[in-house]
Amino acid sequence: MKVTLSLAALSLVIASANLSAAEKQYSASELAERIAKQNILIDTHIDVPYRIADKWDDVSKATKDGDFDYPRAVKGGLNVPFMSIYIPASLEFEGKGKSYQLANQLIDGMEALVFRAPDKFAMAYSYKDAYQHFKKGKMSIAMGMENGSPMEGDMKNLKHFYDRGVRYITLAHSQSNHISDSSYDVRRKWKGLSPFGKDLVKEMNNIGMLIDVSHISDDAFYQVMKLSKVPVIASHSSLRKYTPGFERNMDDEMLLALKKNGGVIQINFGSSFVTSASRGWYDKRKEAQKAAEDSGNKVTDFAAAYRAKNPFPFATLDQVLDHIDHVVKLIGINHVGIGSDYDGVGDSLPIGLKDVSTYPNLVQGLLDRGYSEGQIKKILGGNTMRVWRQAEEYATQF
Repeated sequence: MKVTLSLAALSLVIASANLSAAEKQYSASELAERIAKQNILIDTHIDVPYRIADKWDDVSKATKDGDFDYPRAVKGGLNVPFMSIYIPASLEFEGKGKSYQLANQLIDGMEALVFRAPDKFAMAYSYKDAYQHFKKGKMSIAMGMENGSPMEGDMKNLKHFYDRGVRYITLAHSQSNHISDSSYDVRRKWKGLSPFGKDLVKEMNNIGMLIDVSHISDDAFYQVMKLSKVPVIASHSSLRKYTPGFERNMDDEMLLALKKNGGVIQINFGSSFVTSASRGWYDKRKEAQKAAEDSGNKVTDFAAAYRAKNPFPFATLDQVLDHIDHVVKLIGINHVGIGSDYDGVGDSLPIGLKDVSTYPNLVQGLLDRGYSEGQIKKILGGNTMRVWRQAEEYATQF
């Protein structure tokens, strides 16, 4: 049967088709759901502590805001979230006692979460804890510190935070600190690690604390590679191959060094970490805002106004999978995991991976690309459990 469409109707069909392409719906098979829910699934970077410190919400129950809550995490199969003890990179915190105080308060918040819902959560202080909680059907709350500022130049603070449950430290954040230069910071005071930073890396090995190389400069990264006696992690980084010039991500030479070290890169889901188009959108917005300010135009919420006129180019789940594929092809299946940055990248998450309920979509994508169930288990948690175990085992000799 021949169908004739008016110009208006044809335009509507085309618009609908474009919308469908832009907002592709992902769905997971029963197999993907089973793999996600019946295995240890670790996400090494979720920013719940700072989120609920800024605006409290009971994430043991369903929440309207944010990317994480218990019901959605269960739906997605997440059972070992590493909650980020995030310390802002600013002179207000660095070296003035405030970072130490904030870190302790954020840890208090995670302990309080477990205390309020002991039937749902349990603190995980070791890889063995994570296994045991998984067997009992409880979600492990593990912790990593994003920004080593709370060390405040005193090695006893490392032991303090280890005793409080922190199991990895991201040495720096968006500005260089007393430990390391940052990939975001044009000031390279230390040309890599500071003298204290080099000593800290060694002591982190000795105590069983994982070293996180996300955020640090390239020079600092290679110095860590030389110093660390155990595998390291990049808790929430993606690949420079797909975002040329973005030093916050890792290039192929760094991946090869990571393989030699035995470490794992956990892929960041934030769209600006995944595609150049998303990254470039922020640069254009910044330029437009500066131009508006220079011309004397004042907009109450420039970011929202700009976004309304210039829709954000969200990455897709398929583009996240491209990052995983590249790591696997270059350095092997044993060196990649998940570090979503949920609750840390705002409204920039890829289509198909909008919150912690969507890990089965990732699993389905891996299945569609020919990954075996055994390989997927390594990506979901096996690789991270390995490096966690190796860090603990190395520390037993001290």
